[in-house]
Amino acid sequence: MKQNAEEKLLIDGPAGALEVVVTRAENARAVAVICHPHPLHGGTLQNKVVSTLMRAARDLNANTVRFNFRGVGQSAGEHADGAGETEDCKTVIDWAASEFAGLPLWLMGFSFGGYVAAAAARAQADWPARLILVAPSVERMPFADLLPLPGAAVVMMGEADEVVAPQSVFELLEGQQGIEVVRFADTSHFFHGKLVELKAATEKALGEVH
Repeated sequence: MKQNAEEKLLIDGPAGALEVVVTRAENARAVAVICHPHPLHGGTLQNKVVSTLMRAARDLNANTVRFNFRGVGQSAGEHADGAGETEDCKTVIDWAASEFAGLPLWLMGFSFGGYVAAAAARAQADWPARLILVAPSVERMPFADLLPLPGAAVVMMGEADEVVAPQSVFELLEGQQGIEVVRFADTSHFFHGKLVELKAATEKALGEVH
């Protein structure tokens, strides 16, 4: 399959322009929107975990959309504690739904972006065809307020995460209806040395969508 080059765009967002990077697939089966980690701690759409999620979706013949939250890269505005970033995500989802009309939504996020993705999913009229959250921020963000989720989700969590406490994620999310938690042994927050395994697990989760 021919893999198309990345396309960089600016779209209208709630706080000004939002920087997005798109890959387009021939006869795409879905559109994947991917949220990056915390803007105040160096998070951008170029993050290695975010790029890994993008490649997993791209290699399954989905269109992909990564974007920078407000105040990051070429995106206008300032950090807004998750609420504004959720609005950014909703705007990107709406743009993707218009740009790639009729395709199922695969929504993914890493760390802070995992919280944002889950919050944006709750705001959708239809639950995403797939929601994948990697090391979602459950302590610093009010993730518990989003529960119970009204649809299915897959959570990828390293057991040696030094940023998001693994036990907090396991206690909050394991056993929740519709949530599958995939554990990665000896794996840090940024999945150092484990990105191949993360991509494979993501492809498995996404591949279950028919």
